[in-house]
Amino acid sequence: MSYKVSYEAPRDMKEGEIVTFLQMLAKASPHAQTELYYTDTFSLLVAVVLSAQTTDMSVNKVTPALLALAPTPEAMVALGEEGIAACIRTIGLWRAKTRYLVRLSQQLLTNYGGEIPQTREALETLAGVGRKTANVVLSVAFGKPTVPVDTHVFRLANRSGLGRGRSVRAVEKALEKRIPESMKCISHHAMILHGRYVCKARKPECWRCVVQNICLFPCKEVNKKSD
Repeated sequence: MSYKVSYEAPRDMKEGEIVTFLQMLAKASPHAQTELYYTDTFSLLVAVVLSAQTTDMSVNKVTPALLALAPTPEAMVALGEEGIAACIRTIGLWRAKTRYLVRLSQQLLTNYGGEIPQTREALETLAGVGRKTANVVLSVAFGKPTVPVDTHVFRLANRSGLGRGRSVRAVEKALEKRIPESMKCISHHAMILHGRYVCKARKPECWRCVVQNICLFPCKEVNKKSD
């Protein structure tokens, strides 16, 4: 997967800049966590699969009802495509995601005894689970030091100089190499939330950015524009 790079930083941040940048983000969002609704590891996996190319808000509107009917892989298989579709048809790519949920639930039962595997390689064998989804589950559910890269992290990393790259995989490699191991889990959600609510795609709100003095974005707007 690739996202459009807009206004890339002129250079990569230095090691000290990266640490300070992430510390300041974490301080600004000390309780940062996923905005997806989930209650356990299986429901987290379901929610992340449903969130592909769909907003968390849209997913959160459908997951409570779906997971009430199918809180386990067994129940999801029993609910079947028709039952799943009835719950999620308001979100993007619902037809494909309906098939994915049935297949991945069956795979969990057949191959993993109904448990969620704890390695990226095993997670990526499940229907609808790509590298980003696997990284999110590993980070959120199991506390593994992974660096999930969604459109918000991709944009923030390129703009700020945190880790530049023309593809998601390139940015992920850069961040994995450049972010200290001890900071990967705590910085994950802080980066997502900052990209989602401050470092926005069309109009980044640099005037209220806590890291504007460190960020290498060349086109900062540091004064709030009148509405």
